[in-house]
Amino acid sequence: MRYILSETTDPYFNIATEEFILRNIDDDVFYLYRNAPSIIIGKNQNTLSEINYDYIVAHDIPVVRRQSGGGAVFHDLGNLNFCFITKYSTKTDVSFESFTLPILEVLRDLGIDAQFTGRNDLSIDGKKISGNAQFHFKNRILHHGTLLFSSNITDLSAALKVKPYKLKKKGIKSVGSRVTNISSHLVAPLTIEQFIQHITDHMKDSERIQDKYTLSTADQAKIAKLVHDKYGTWDWNYGKSPKFSIEKVLSFSGGNIEYHLDVTKCIISSLKIYGDFFGKKDPAEIELALIGVPHQKESIEQALHNISIQEYFAKITLTEFIEGLF
Repeated sequence: MRYILSETTDPYFNIATEEFILRNIDDDVFYLYRNAPSIIIGKNQNTLSEINYDYIVAHDIPVVRRQSGGGAVFHDLGNLNFCFITKYSTKTDVSFESFTLPILEVLRDLGIDAQFTGRNDLSIDGKKISGNAQFHFKNRILHHGTLLFSSNITDLSAALKVKPYKLKKKGIKSVGSRVTNISSHLVAPLTIEQFIQHITDHMKDSERIQDKYTLSTADQAKIAKLVHDKYGTWDWNYGKSPKFSIEKVLSFSGGNIEYHLDVTKCIISSLKIYGDFFGKKDPAEIELALIGVPHQKESIEQALHNISIQEYFAKITLTEFIEGLF
């Protein structure tokens, strides 16, 4: 098995690299990387139901959809991601536990009694330090997992906090868990760089990895194209969300607005507006104007930029009205 240590913390590039390795490198690969603050969404998830949209916009946090299933996770530079990409057959052990065994061995060597728990987690004293997911392609499997080493738990909680309105959807909802950092349980302090070195040394000593693979200029160009065409696009990261519906009531100085909207592939497919507000014009015109518009604040603002919203909803601003659509 060869190994790759990422030289970038760009989440778009690192997630795209996983797919590039899976589809283009025949050798088995062990890949380690860290991402700048970002949210990584499971393939089958509804993006907007998993994130605190206002928080991530305010903090300019990228959202990237991965190839594998499972729940949404928050990455930052205190989180280490490990990835095994290997061939497999019906005789190959591809259980989650088998791929996490080397990580558990490293943690135990460092004096930490970590355990494999549930369907795909690693835990210390009942608190989660790692979530894992898998994706199959032909006769190859991609197994990847997070390792909370010294992550900002406050940011993690804030970025993934779901807004308290009723959201009916298809897809998978992340399950909140108690989490902890590995660094809090070490007998002797380590930097995350030293922790990475412990992992690579252990993998070499146990003969799981041999030589290092360096991505060529051509490899990097292909990965950059994958980012441009897929992982860096709104269509992949938001538009692939399953169909969902929002029912929401907001109170303004001009009255209450009740929103009922369906969103299909992150496009507004139906919208009905009710309430005790006043206005000169029929809100059905607003409903019609937004059908077919991406469920994205910038797109909605563009669709309504020539409309005087207060002619439909007295004493209610455009910003306030749009807030109710999310």
